[in-house]
Amino acid sequence: MSAATHAPTTTAAPRSDGRATRRRRNLGDLPAALVFVLPATIGFVVFLLWPTLRGIWLSFTDTTAFQAGGFIGLENYQRLADDPVFWNAFGVTLWYVVLNIGIQTTLAVLVAVLMHRLTRSMVIRGIILTPYLVSNVVAAMLFLMLLDYQLGFVNEVIAALGWDRVMFFGDQSLVIPTIALVNVWRHVGYTALLVFAGLQTIPGNLYEAGRVDGASELRMFRSITMPLLRPYLGLVLIVTMIGSFQVFDTVSVATQGGPANASNVIQYYIYEVAFSRGYDFGYASAMSVALMVVLATISIVQFRLTRANQNDMA
Repeated sequence: MSAATHAPTTTAAPRSDGRATRRRRNLGDLPAALVFVLPATIGFVVFLLWPTLRGIWLSFTDTTAFQAGGFIGLENYQRLADDPVFWNAFGVTLWYVVLNIGIQTTLAVLVAVLMHRLTRSMVIRGIILTPYLVSNVVAAMLFLMLLDYQLGFVNEVIAALGWDRVMFFGDQSLVIPTIALVNVWRHVGYTALLVFAGLQTIPGNLYEAGRVDGASELRMFRSITMPLLRPYLGLVLIVTMIGSFQVFDTVSVATQGGPANASNVIQYYIYEVAFSRGYDFGYASAMSVALMVVLATISIVQFRLTRANQNDMA
């Protein structure tokens, strides 16, 4: 009887030891994981989370560069709602976003499809990506010289053809399309490579089946490529939309918001309010928070409409 009662005890011990060993093994990986995660966590807290929380707090104060202001509630947001310059800047930014995303995405998809269907050369990919390696400031200065009204190469060619010179950065109706095209030139290669990465996930046998059925390249693009590319294109649109709303460098270098506020985008107006005119950190923070809310809302709507988290091949 005693032997029978003692048997289960001897068989249960290895099981508990095995579970303890597994727990120790799992905990043994934790320090190494923390070592790798800690630098990114510190960077996130110091450079993103804390500035965001600090900016939200400042938006409820009258803080300036010269004094630590007190809590004033929603006064900055009421001021924002009645500020015609802010709403003009929002409209200008929205017009820029529509032009930039529309042209950039269309060209990027076209370039990516051509690379995918015709060639996958690493040299060609490098050439396409080259403009993205140029900084925004250098690109703005380059096109500022090329498009100069008096001495720019483009206007010299236009004049040589017998046409009137064009004030690309000085005409209120042309300044935003010009800035949009400058940034399209710089970013289209990078966007095309993101789309190209999505195209590589589409099985080649689908195109072979389409050819067997007699489908043209246009029909396969419409019926195979675009539906299966949708989740990747949705994420690309979200990323490019956020970047477009944050345009600043090109405007700061080329136009400083002119002429007559025609290129005064939101980011440049926030910069002016915070660091050029009045040093009003509280009001500038309120505009930044409003922009953050707009970007978050548009991103969520885009994510749901494009169903970027769903893959038709699953």
